[in-house]
Amino acid sequence: MKLKIIKGIDSIVGNVLASVLPGGKKGALAAPKSCLFIRPGGIGDAVLLLPAINAFHAAFPGCSIDVLAETRNAAAFQFAPCIRELHRYDSASGIADVLRAGYDLVIDTEQWHRLSAVVARLAAPVSIGFATNRRNRLFSHQIPYSHDDYETKSFFNLLAPLGIAPPAELQTPFLSIPGEAAARAESLLARISGRPFAVIFPGASIAERRWGHQRFREVAQRLVLTGLAVVVVEGGEDADQGDFIVRPCGGVNLAGKTSLAETAAVIARSTLLLSGDSGVLHMAVGLGIPTVSLFGPGIEAKWGAKGEGDLVLNRRLPCSPCTRFGTTPACPIQARCLSEITPQEVVGAINALLSKLYPGE
Repeated sequence: MKLKIIKGIDSIVGNVLASVLPGGKKGALAAPKSCLFIRPGGIGDAVLLLPAINAFHAAFPGCSIDVLAETRNAAAFQFAPCIRELHRYDSASGIADVLRAGYDLVIDTEQWHRLSAVVARLAAPVSIGFATNRRNRLFSHQIPYSHDDYETKSFFNLLAPLGIAPPAELQTPFLSIPGEAAARAESLLARISGRPFAVIFPGASIAERRWGHQRFREVAQRLVLTGLAVVVVEGGEDADQGDFIVRPCGGVNLAGKTSLAETAAVIARSTLLLSGDSGVLHMAVGLGIPTVSLFGPGIEAKWGAKGEGDLVLNRRLPCSPCTRFGTTPACPIQARCLSEITPQEVVGAINALLSKLYPGE
């Protein structure tokens, strides 16, 4: 509900303010003493932003870094110890706090909506953001945005005016797990201690991105036969589905039992993650854990994992991908782009990837 309210405010108030506020003026980009990163959206965007935040901190170690994030993605920023303060984008008091703070620089990482650009315009004399619609006139430095760029590269593009270049390859791991979360994960995994295991994240924010718990259950049963234990992580609302997946194979269901940091700590101990196009997928990438992921509606070029230890399954139907700027339309053919991927294919992909990464084992 809160997300719908934010989008409604953006479409009306954000659109009006983006039209009437004075445009941003090119400002000097001297070494900033304080910087605000604005990052609405989900967990995936937040996680893939962290390498850019870490690079900014390395370039300007004396600069205080704050983040304005939504409640739904705020926990992802605990993985970056260089962040000083976290403010809430979906809170009037959170926005008021950043407008009073007086930053030297604001970097707005939102890709489309206008309200964040309004905040950036009002919060600092110098701002950087994506030139995706009329929001671009509010920034002192406008950066082109492409659906063909991996999202981490898009975020690094925002740092170009500061002289910070993207790395040739994404360096992993780039997530820092809190010690208490690591200890909790060890306790949760005690039943399979010492056994290699695969983590399955079957969740998705919308129906079009769900592969189906029956298919994940079949994969889990097949994986156990290859010697891998299975652990399911998911939101609390899907705890029953987690039980459904692991019951026949004797796996561990942690759905609804872990915080985001504890989920990351569980994944960090795993052999591999199986997931759809999700924020949890990007967490595994940030931890340097191999992944097999299922893509269809989402843009693989932008969101698919790119490392040597990552494998993407994608039917590439003529209508796929259909997502733009975070919005996926209702599918008239029941998401065939995902449903045509079989459990046998997924298990085969997992075995092939592990054989490549660990030959002879």
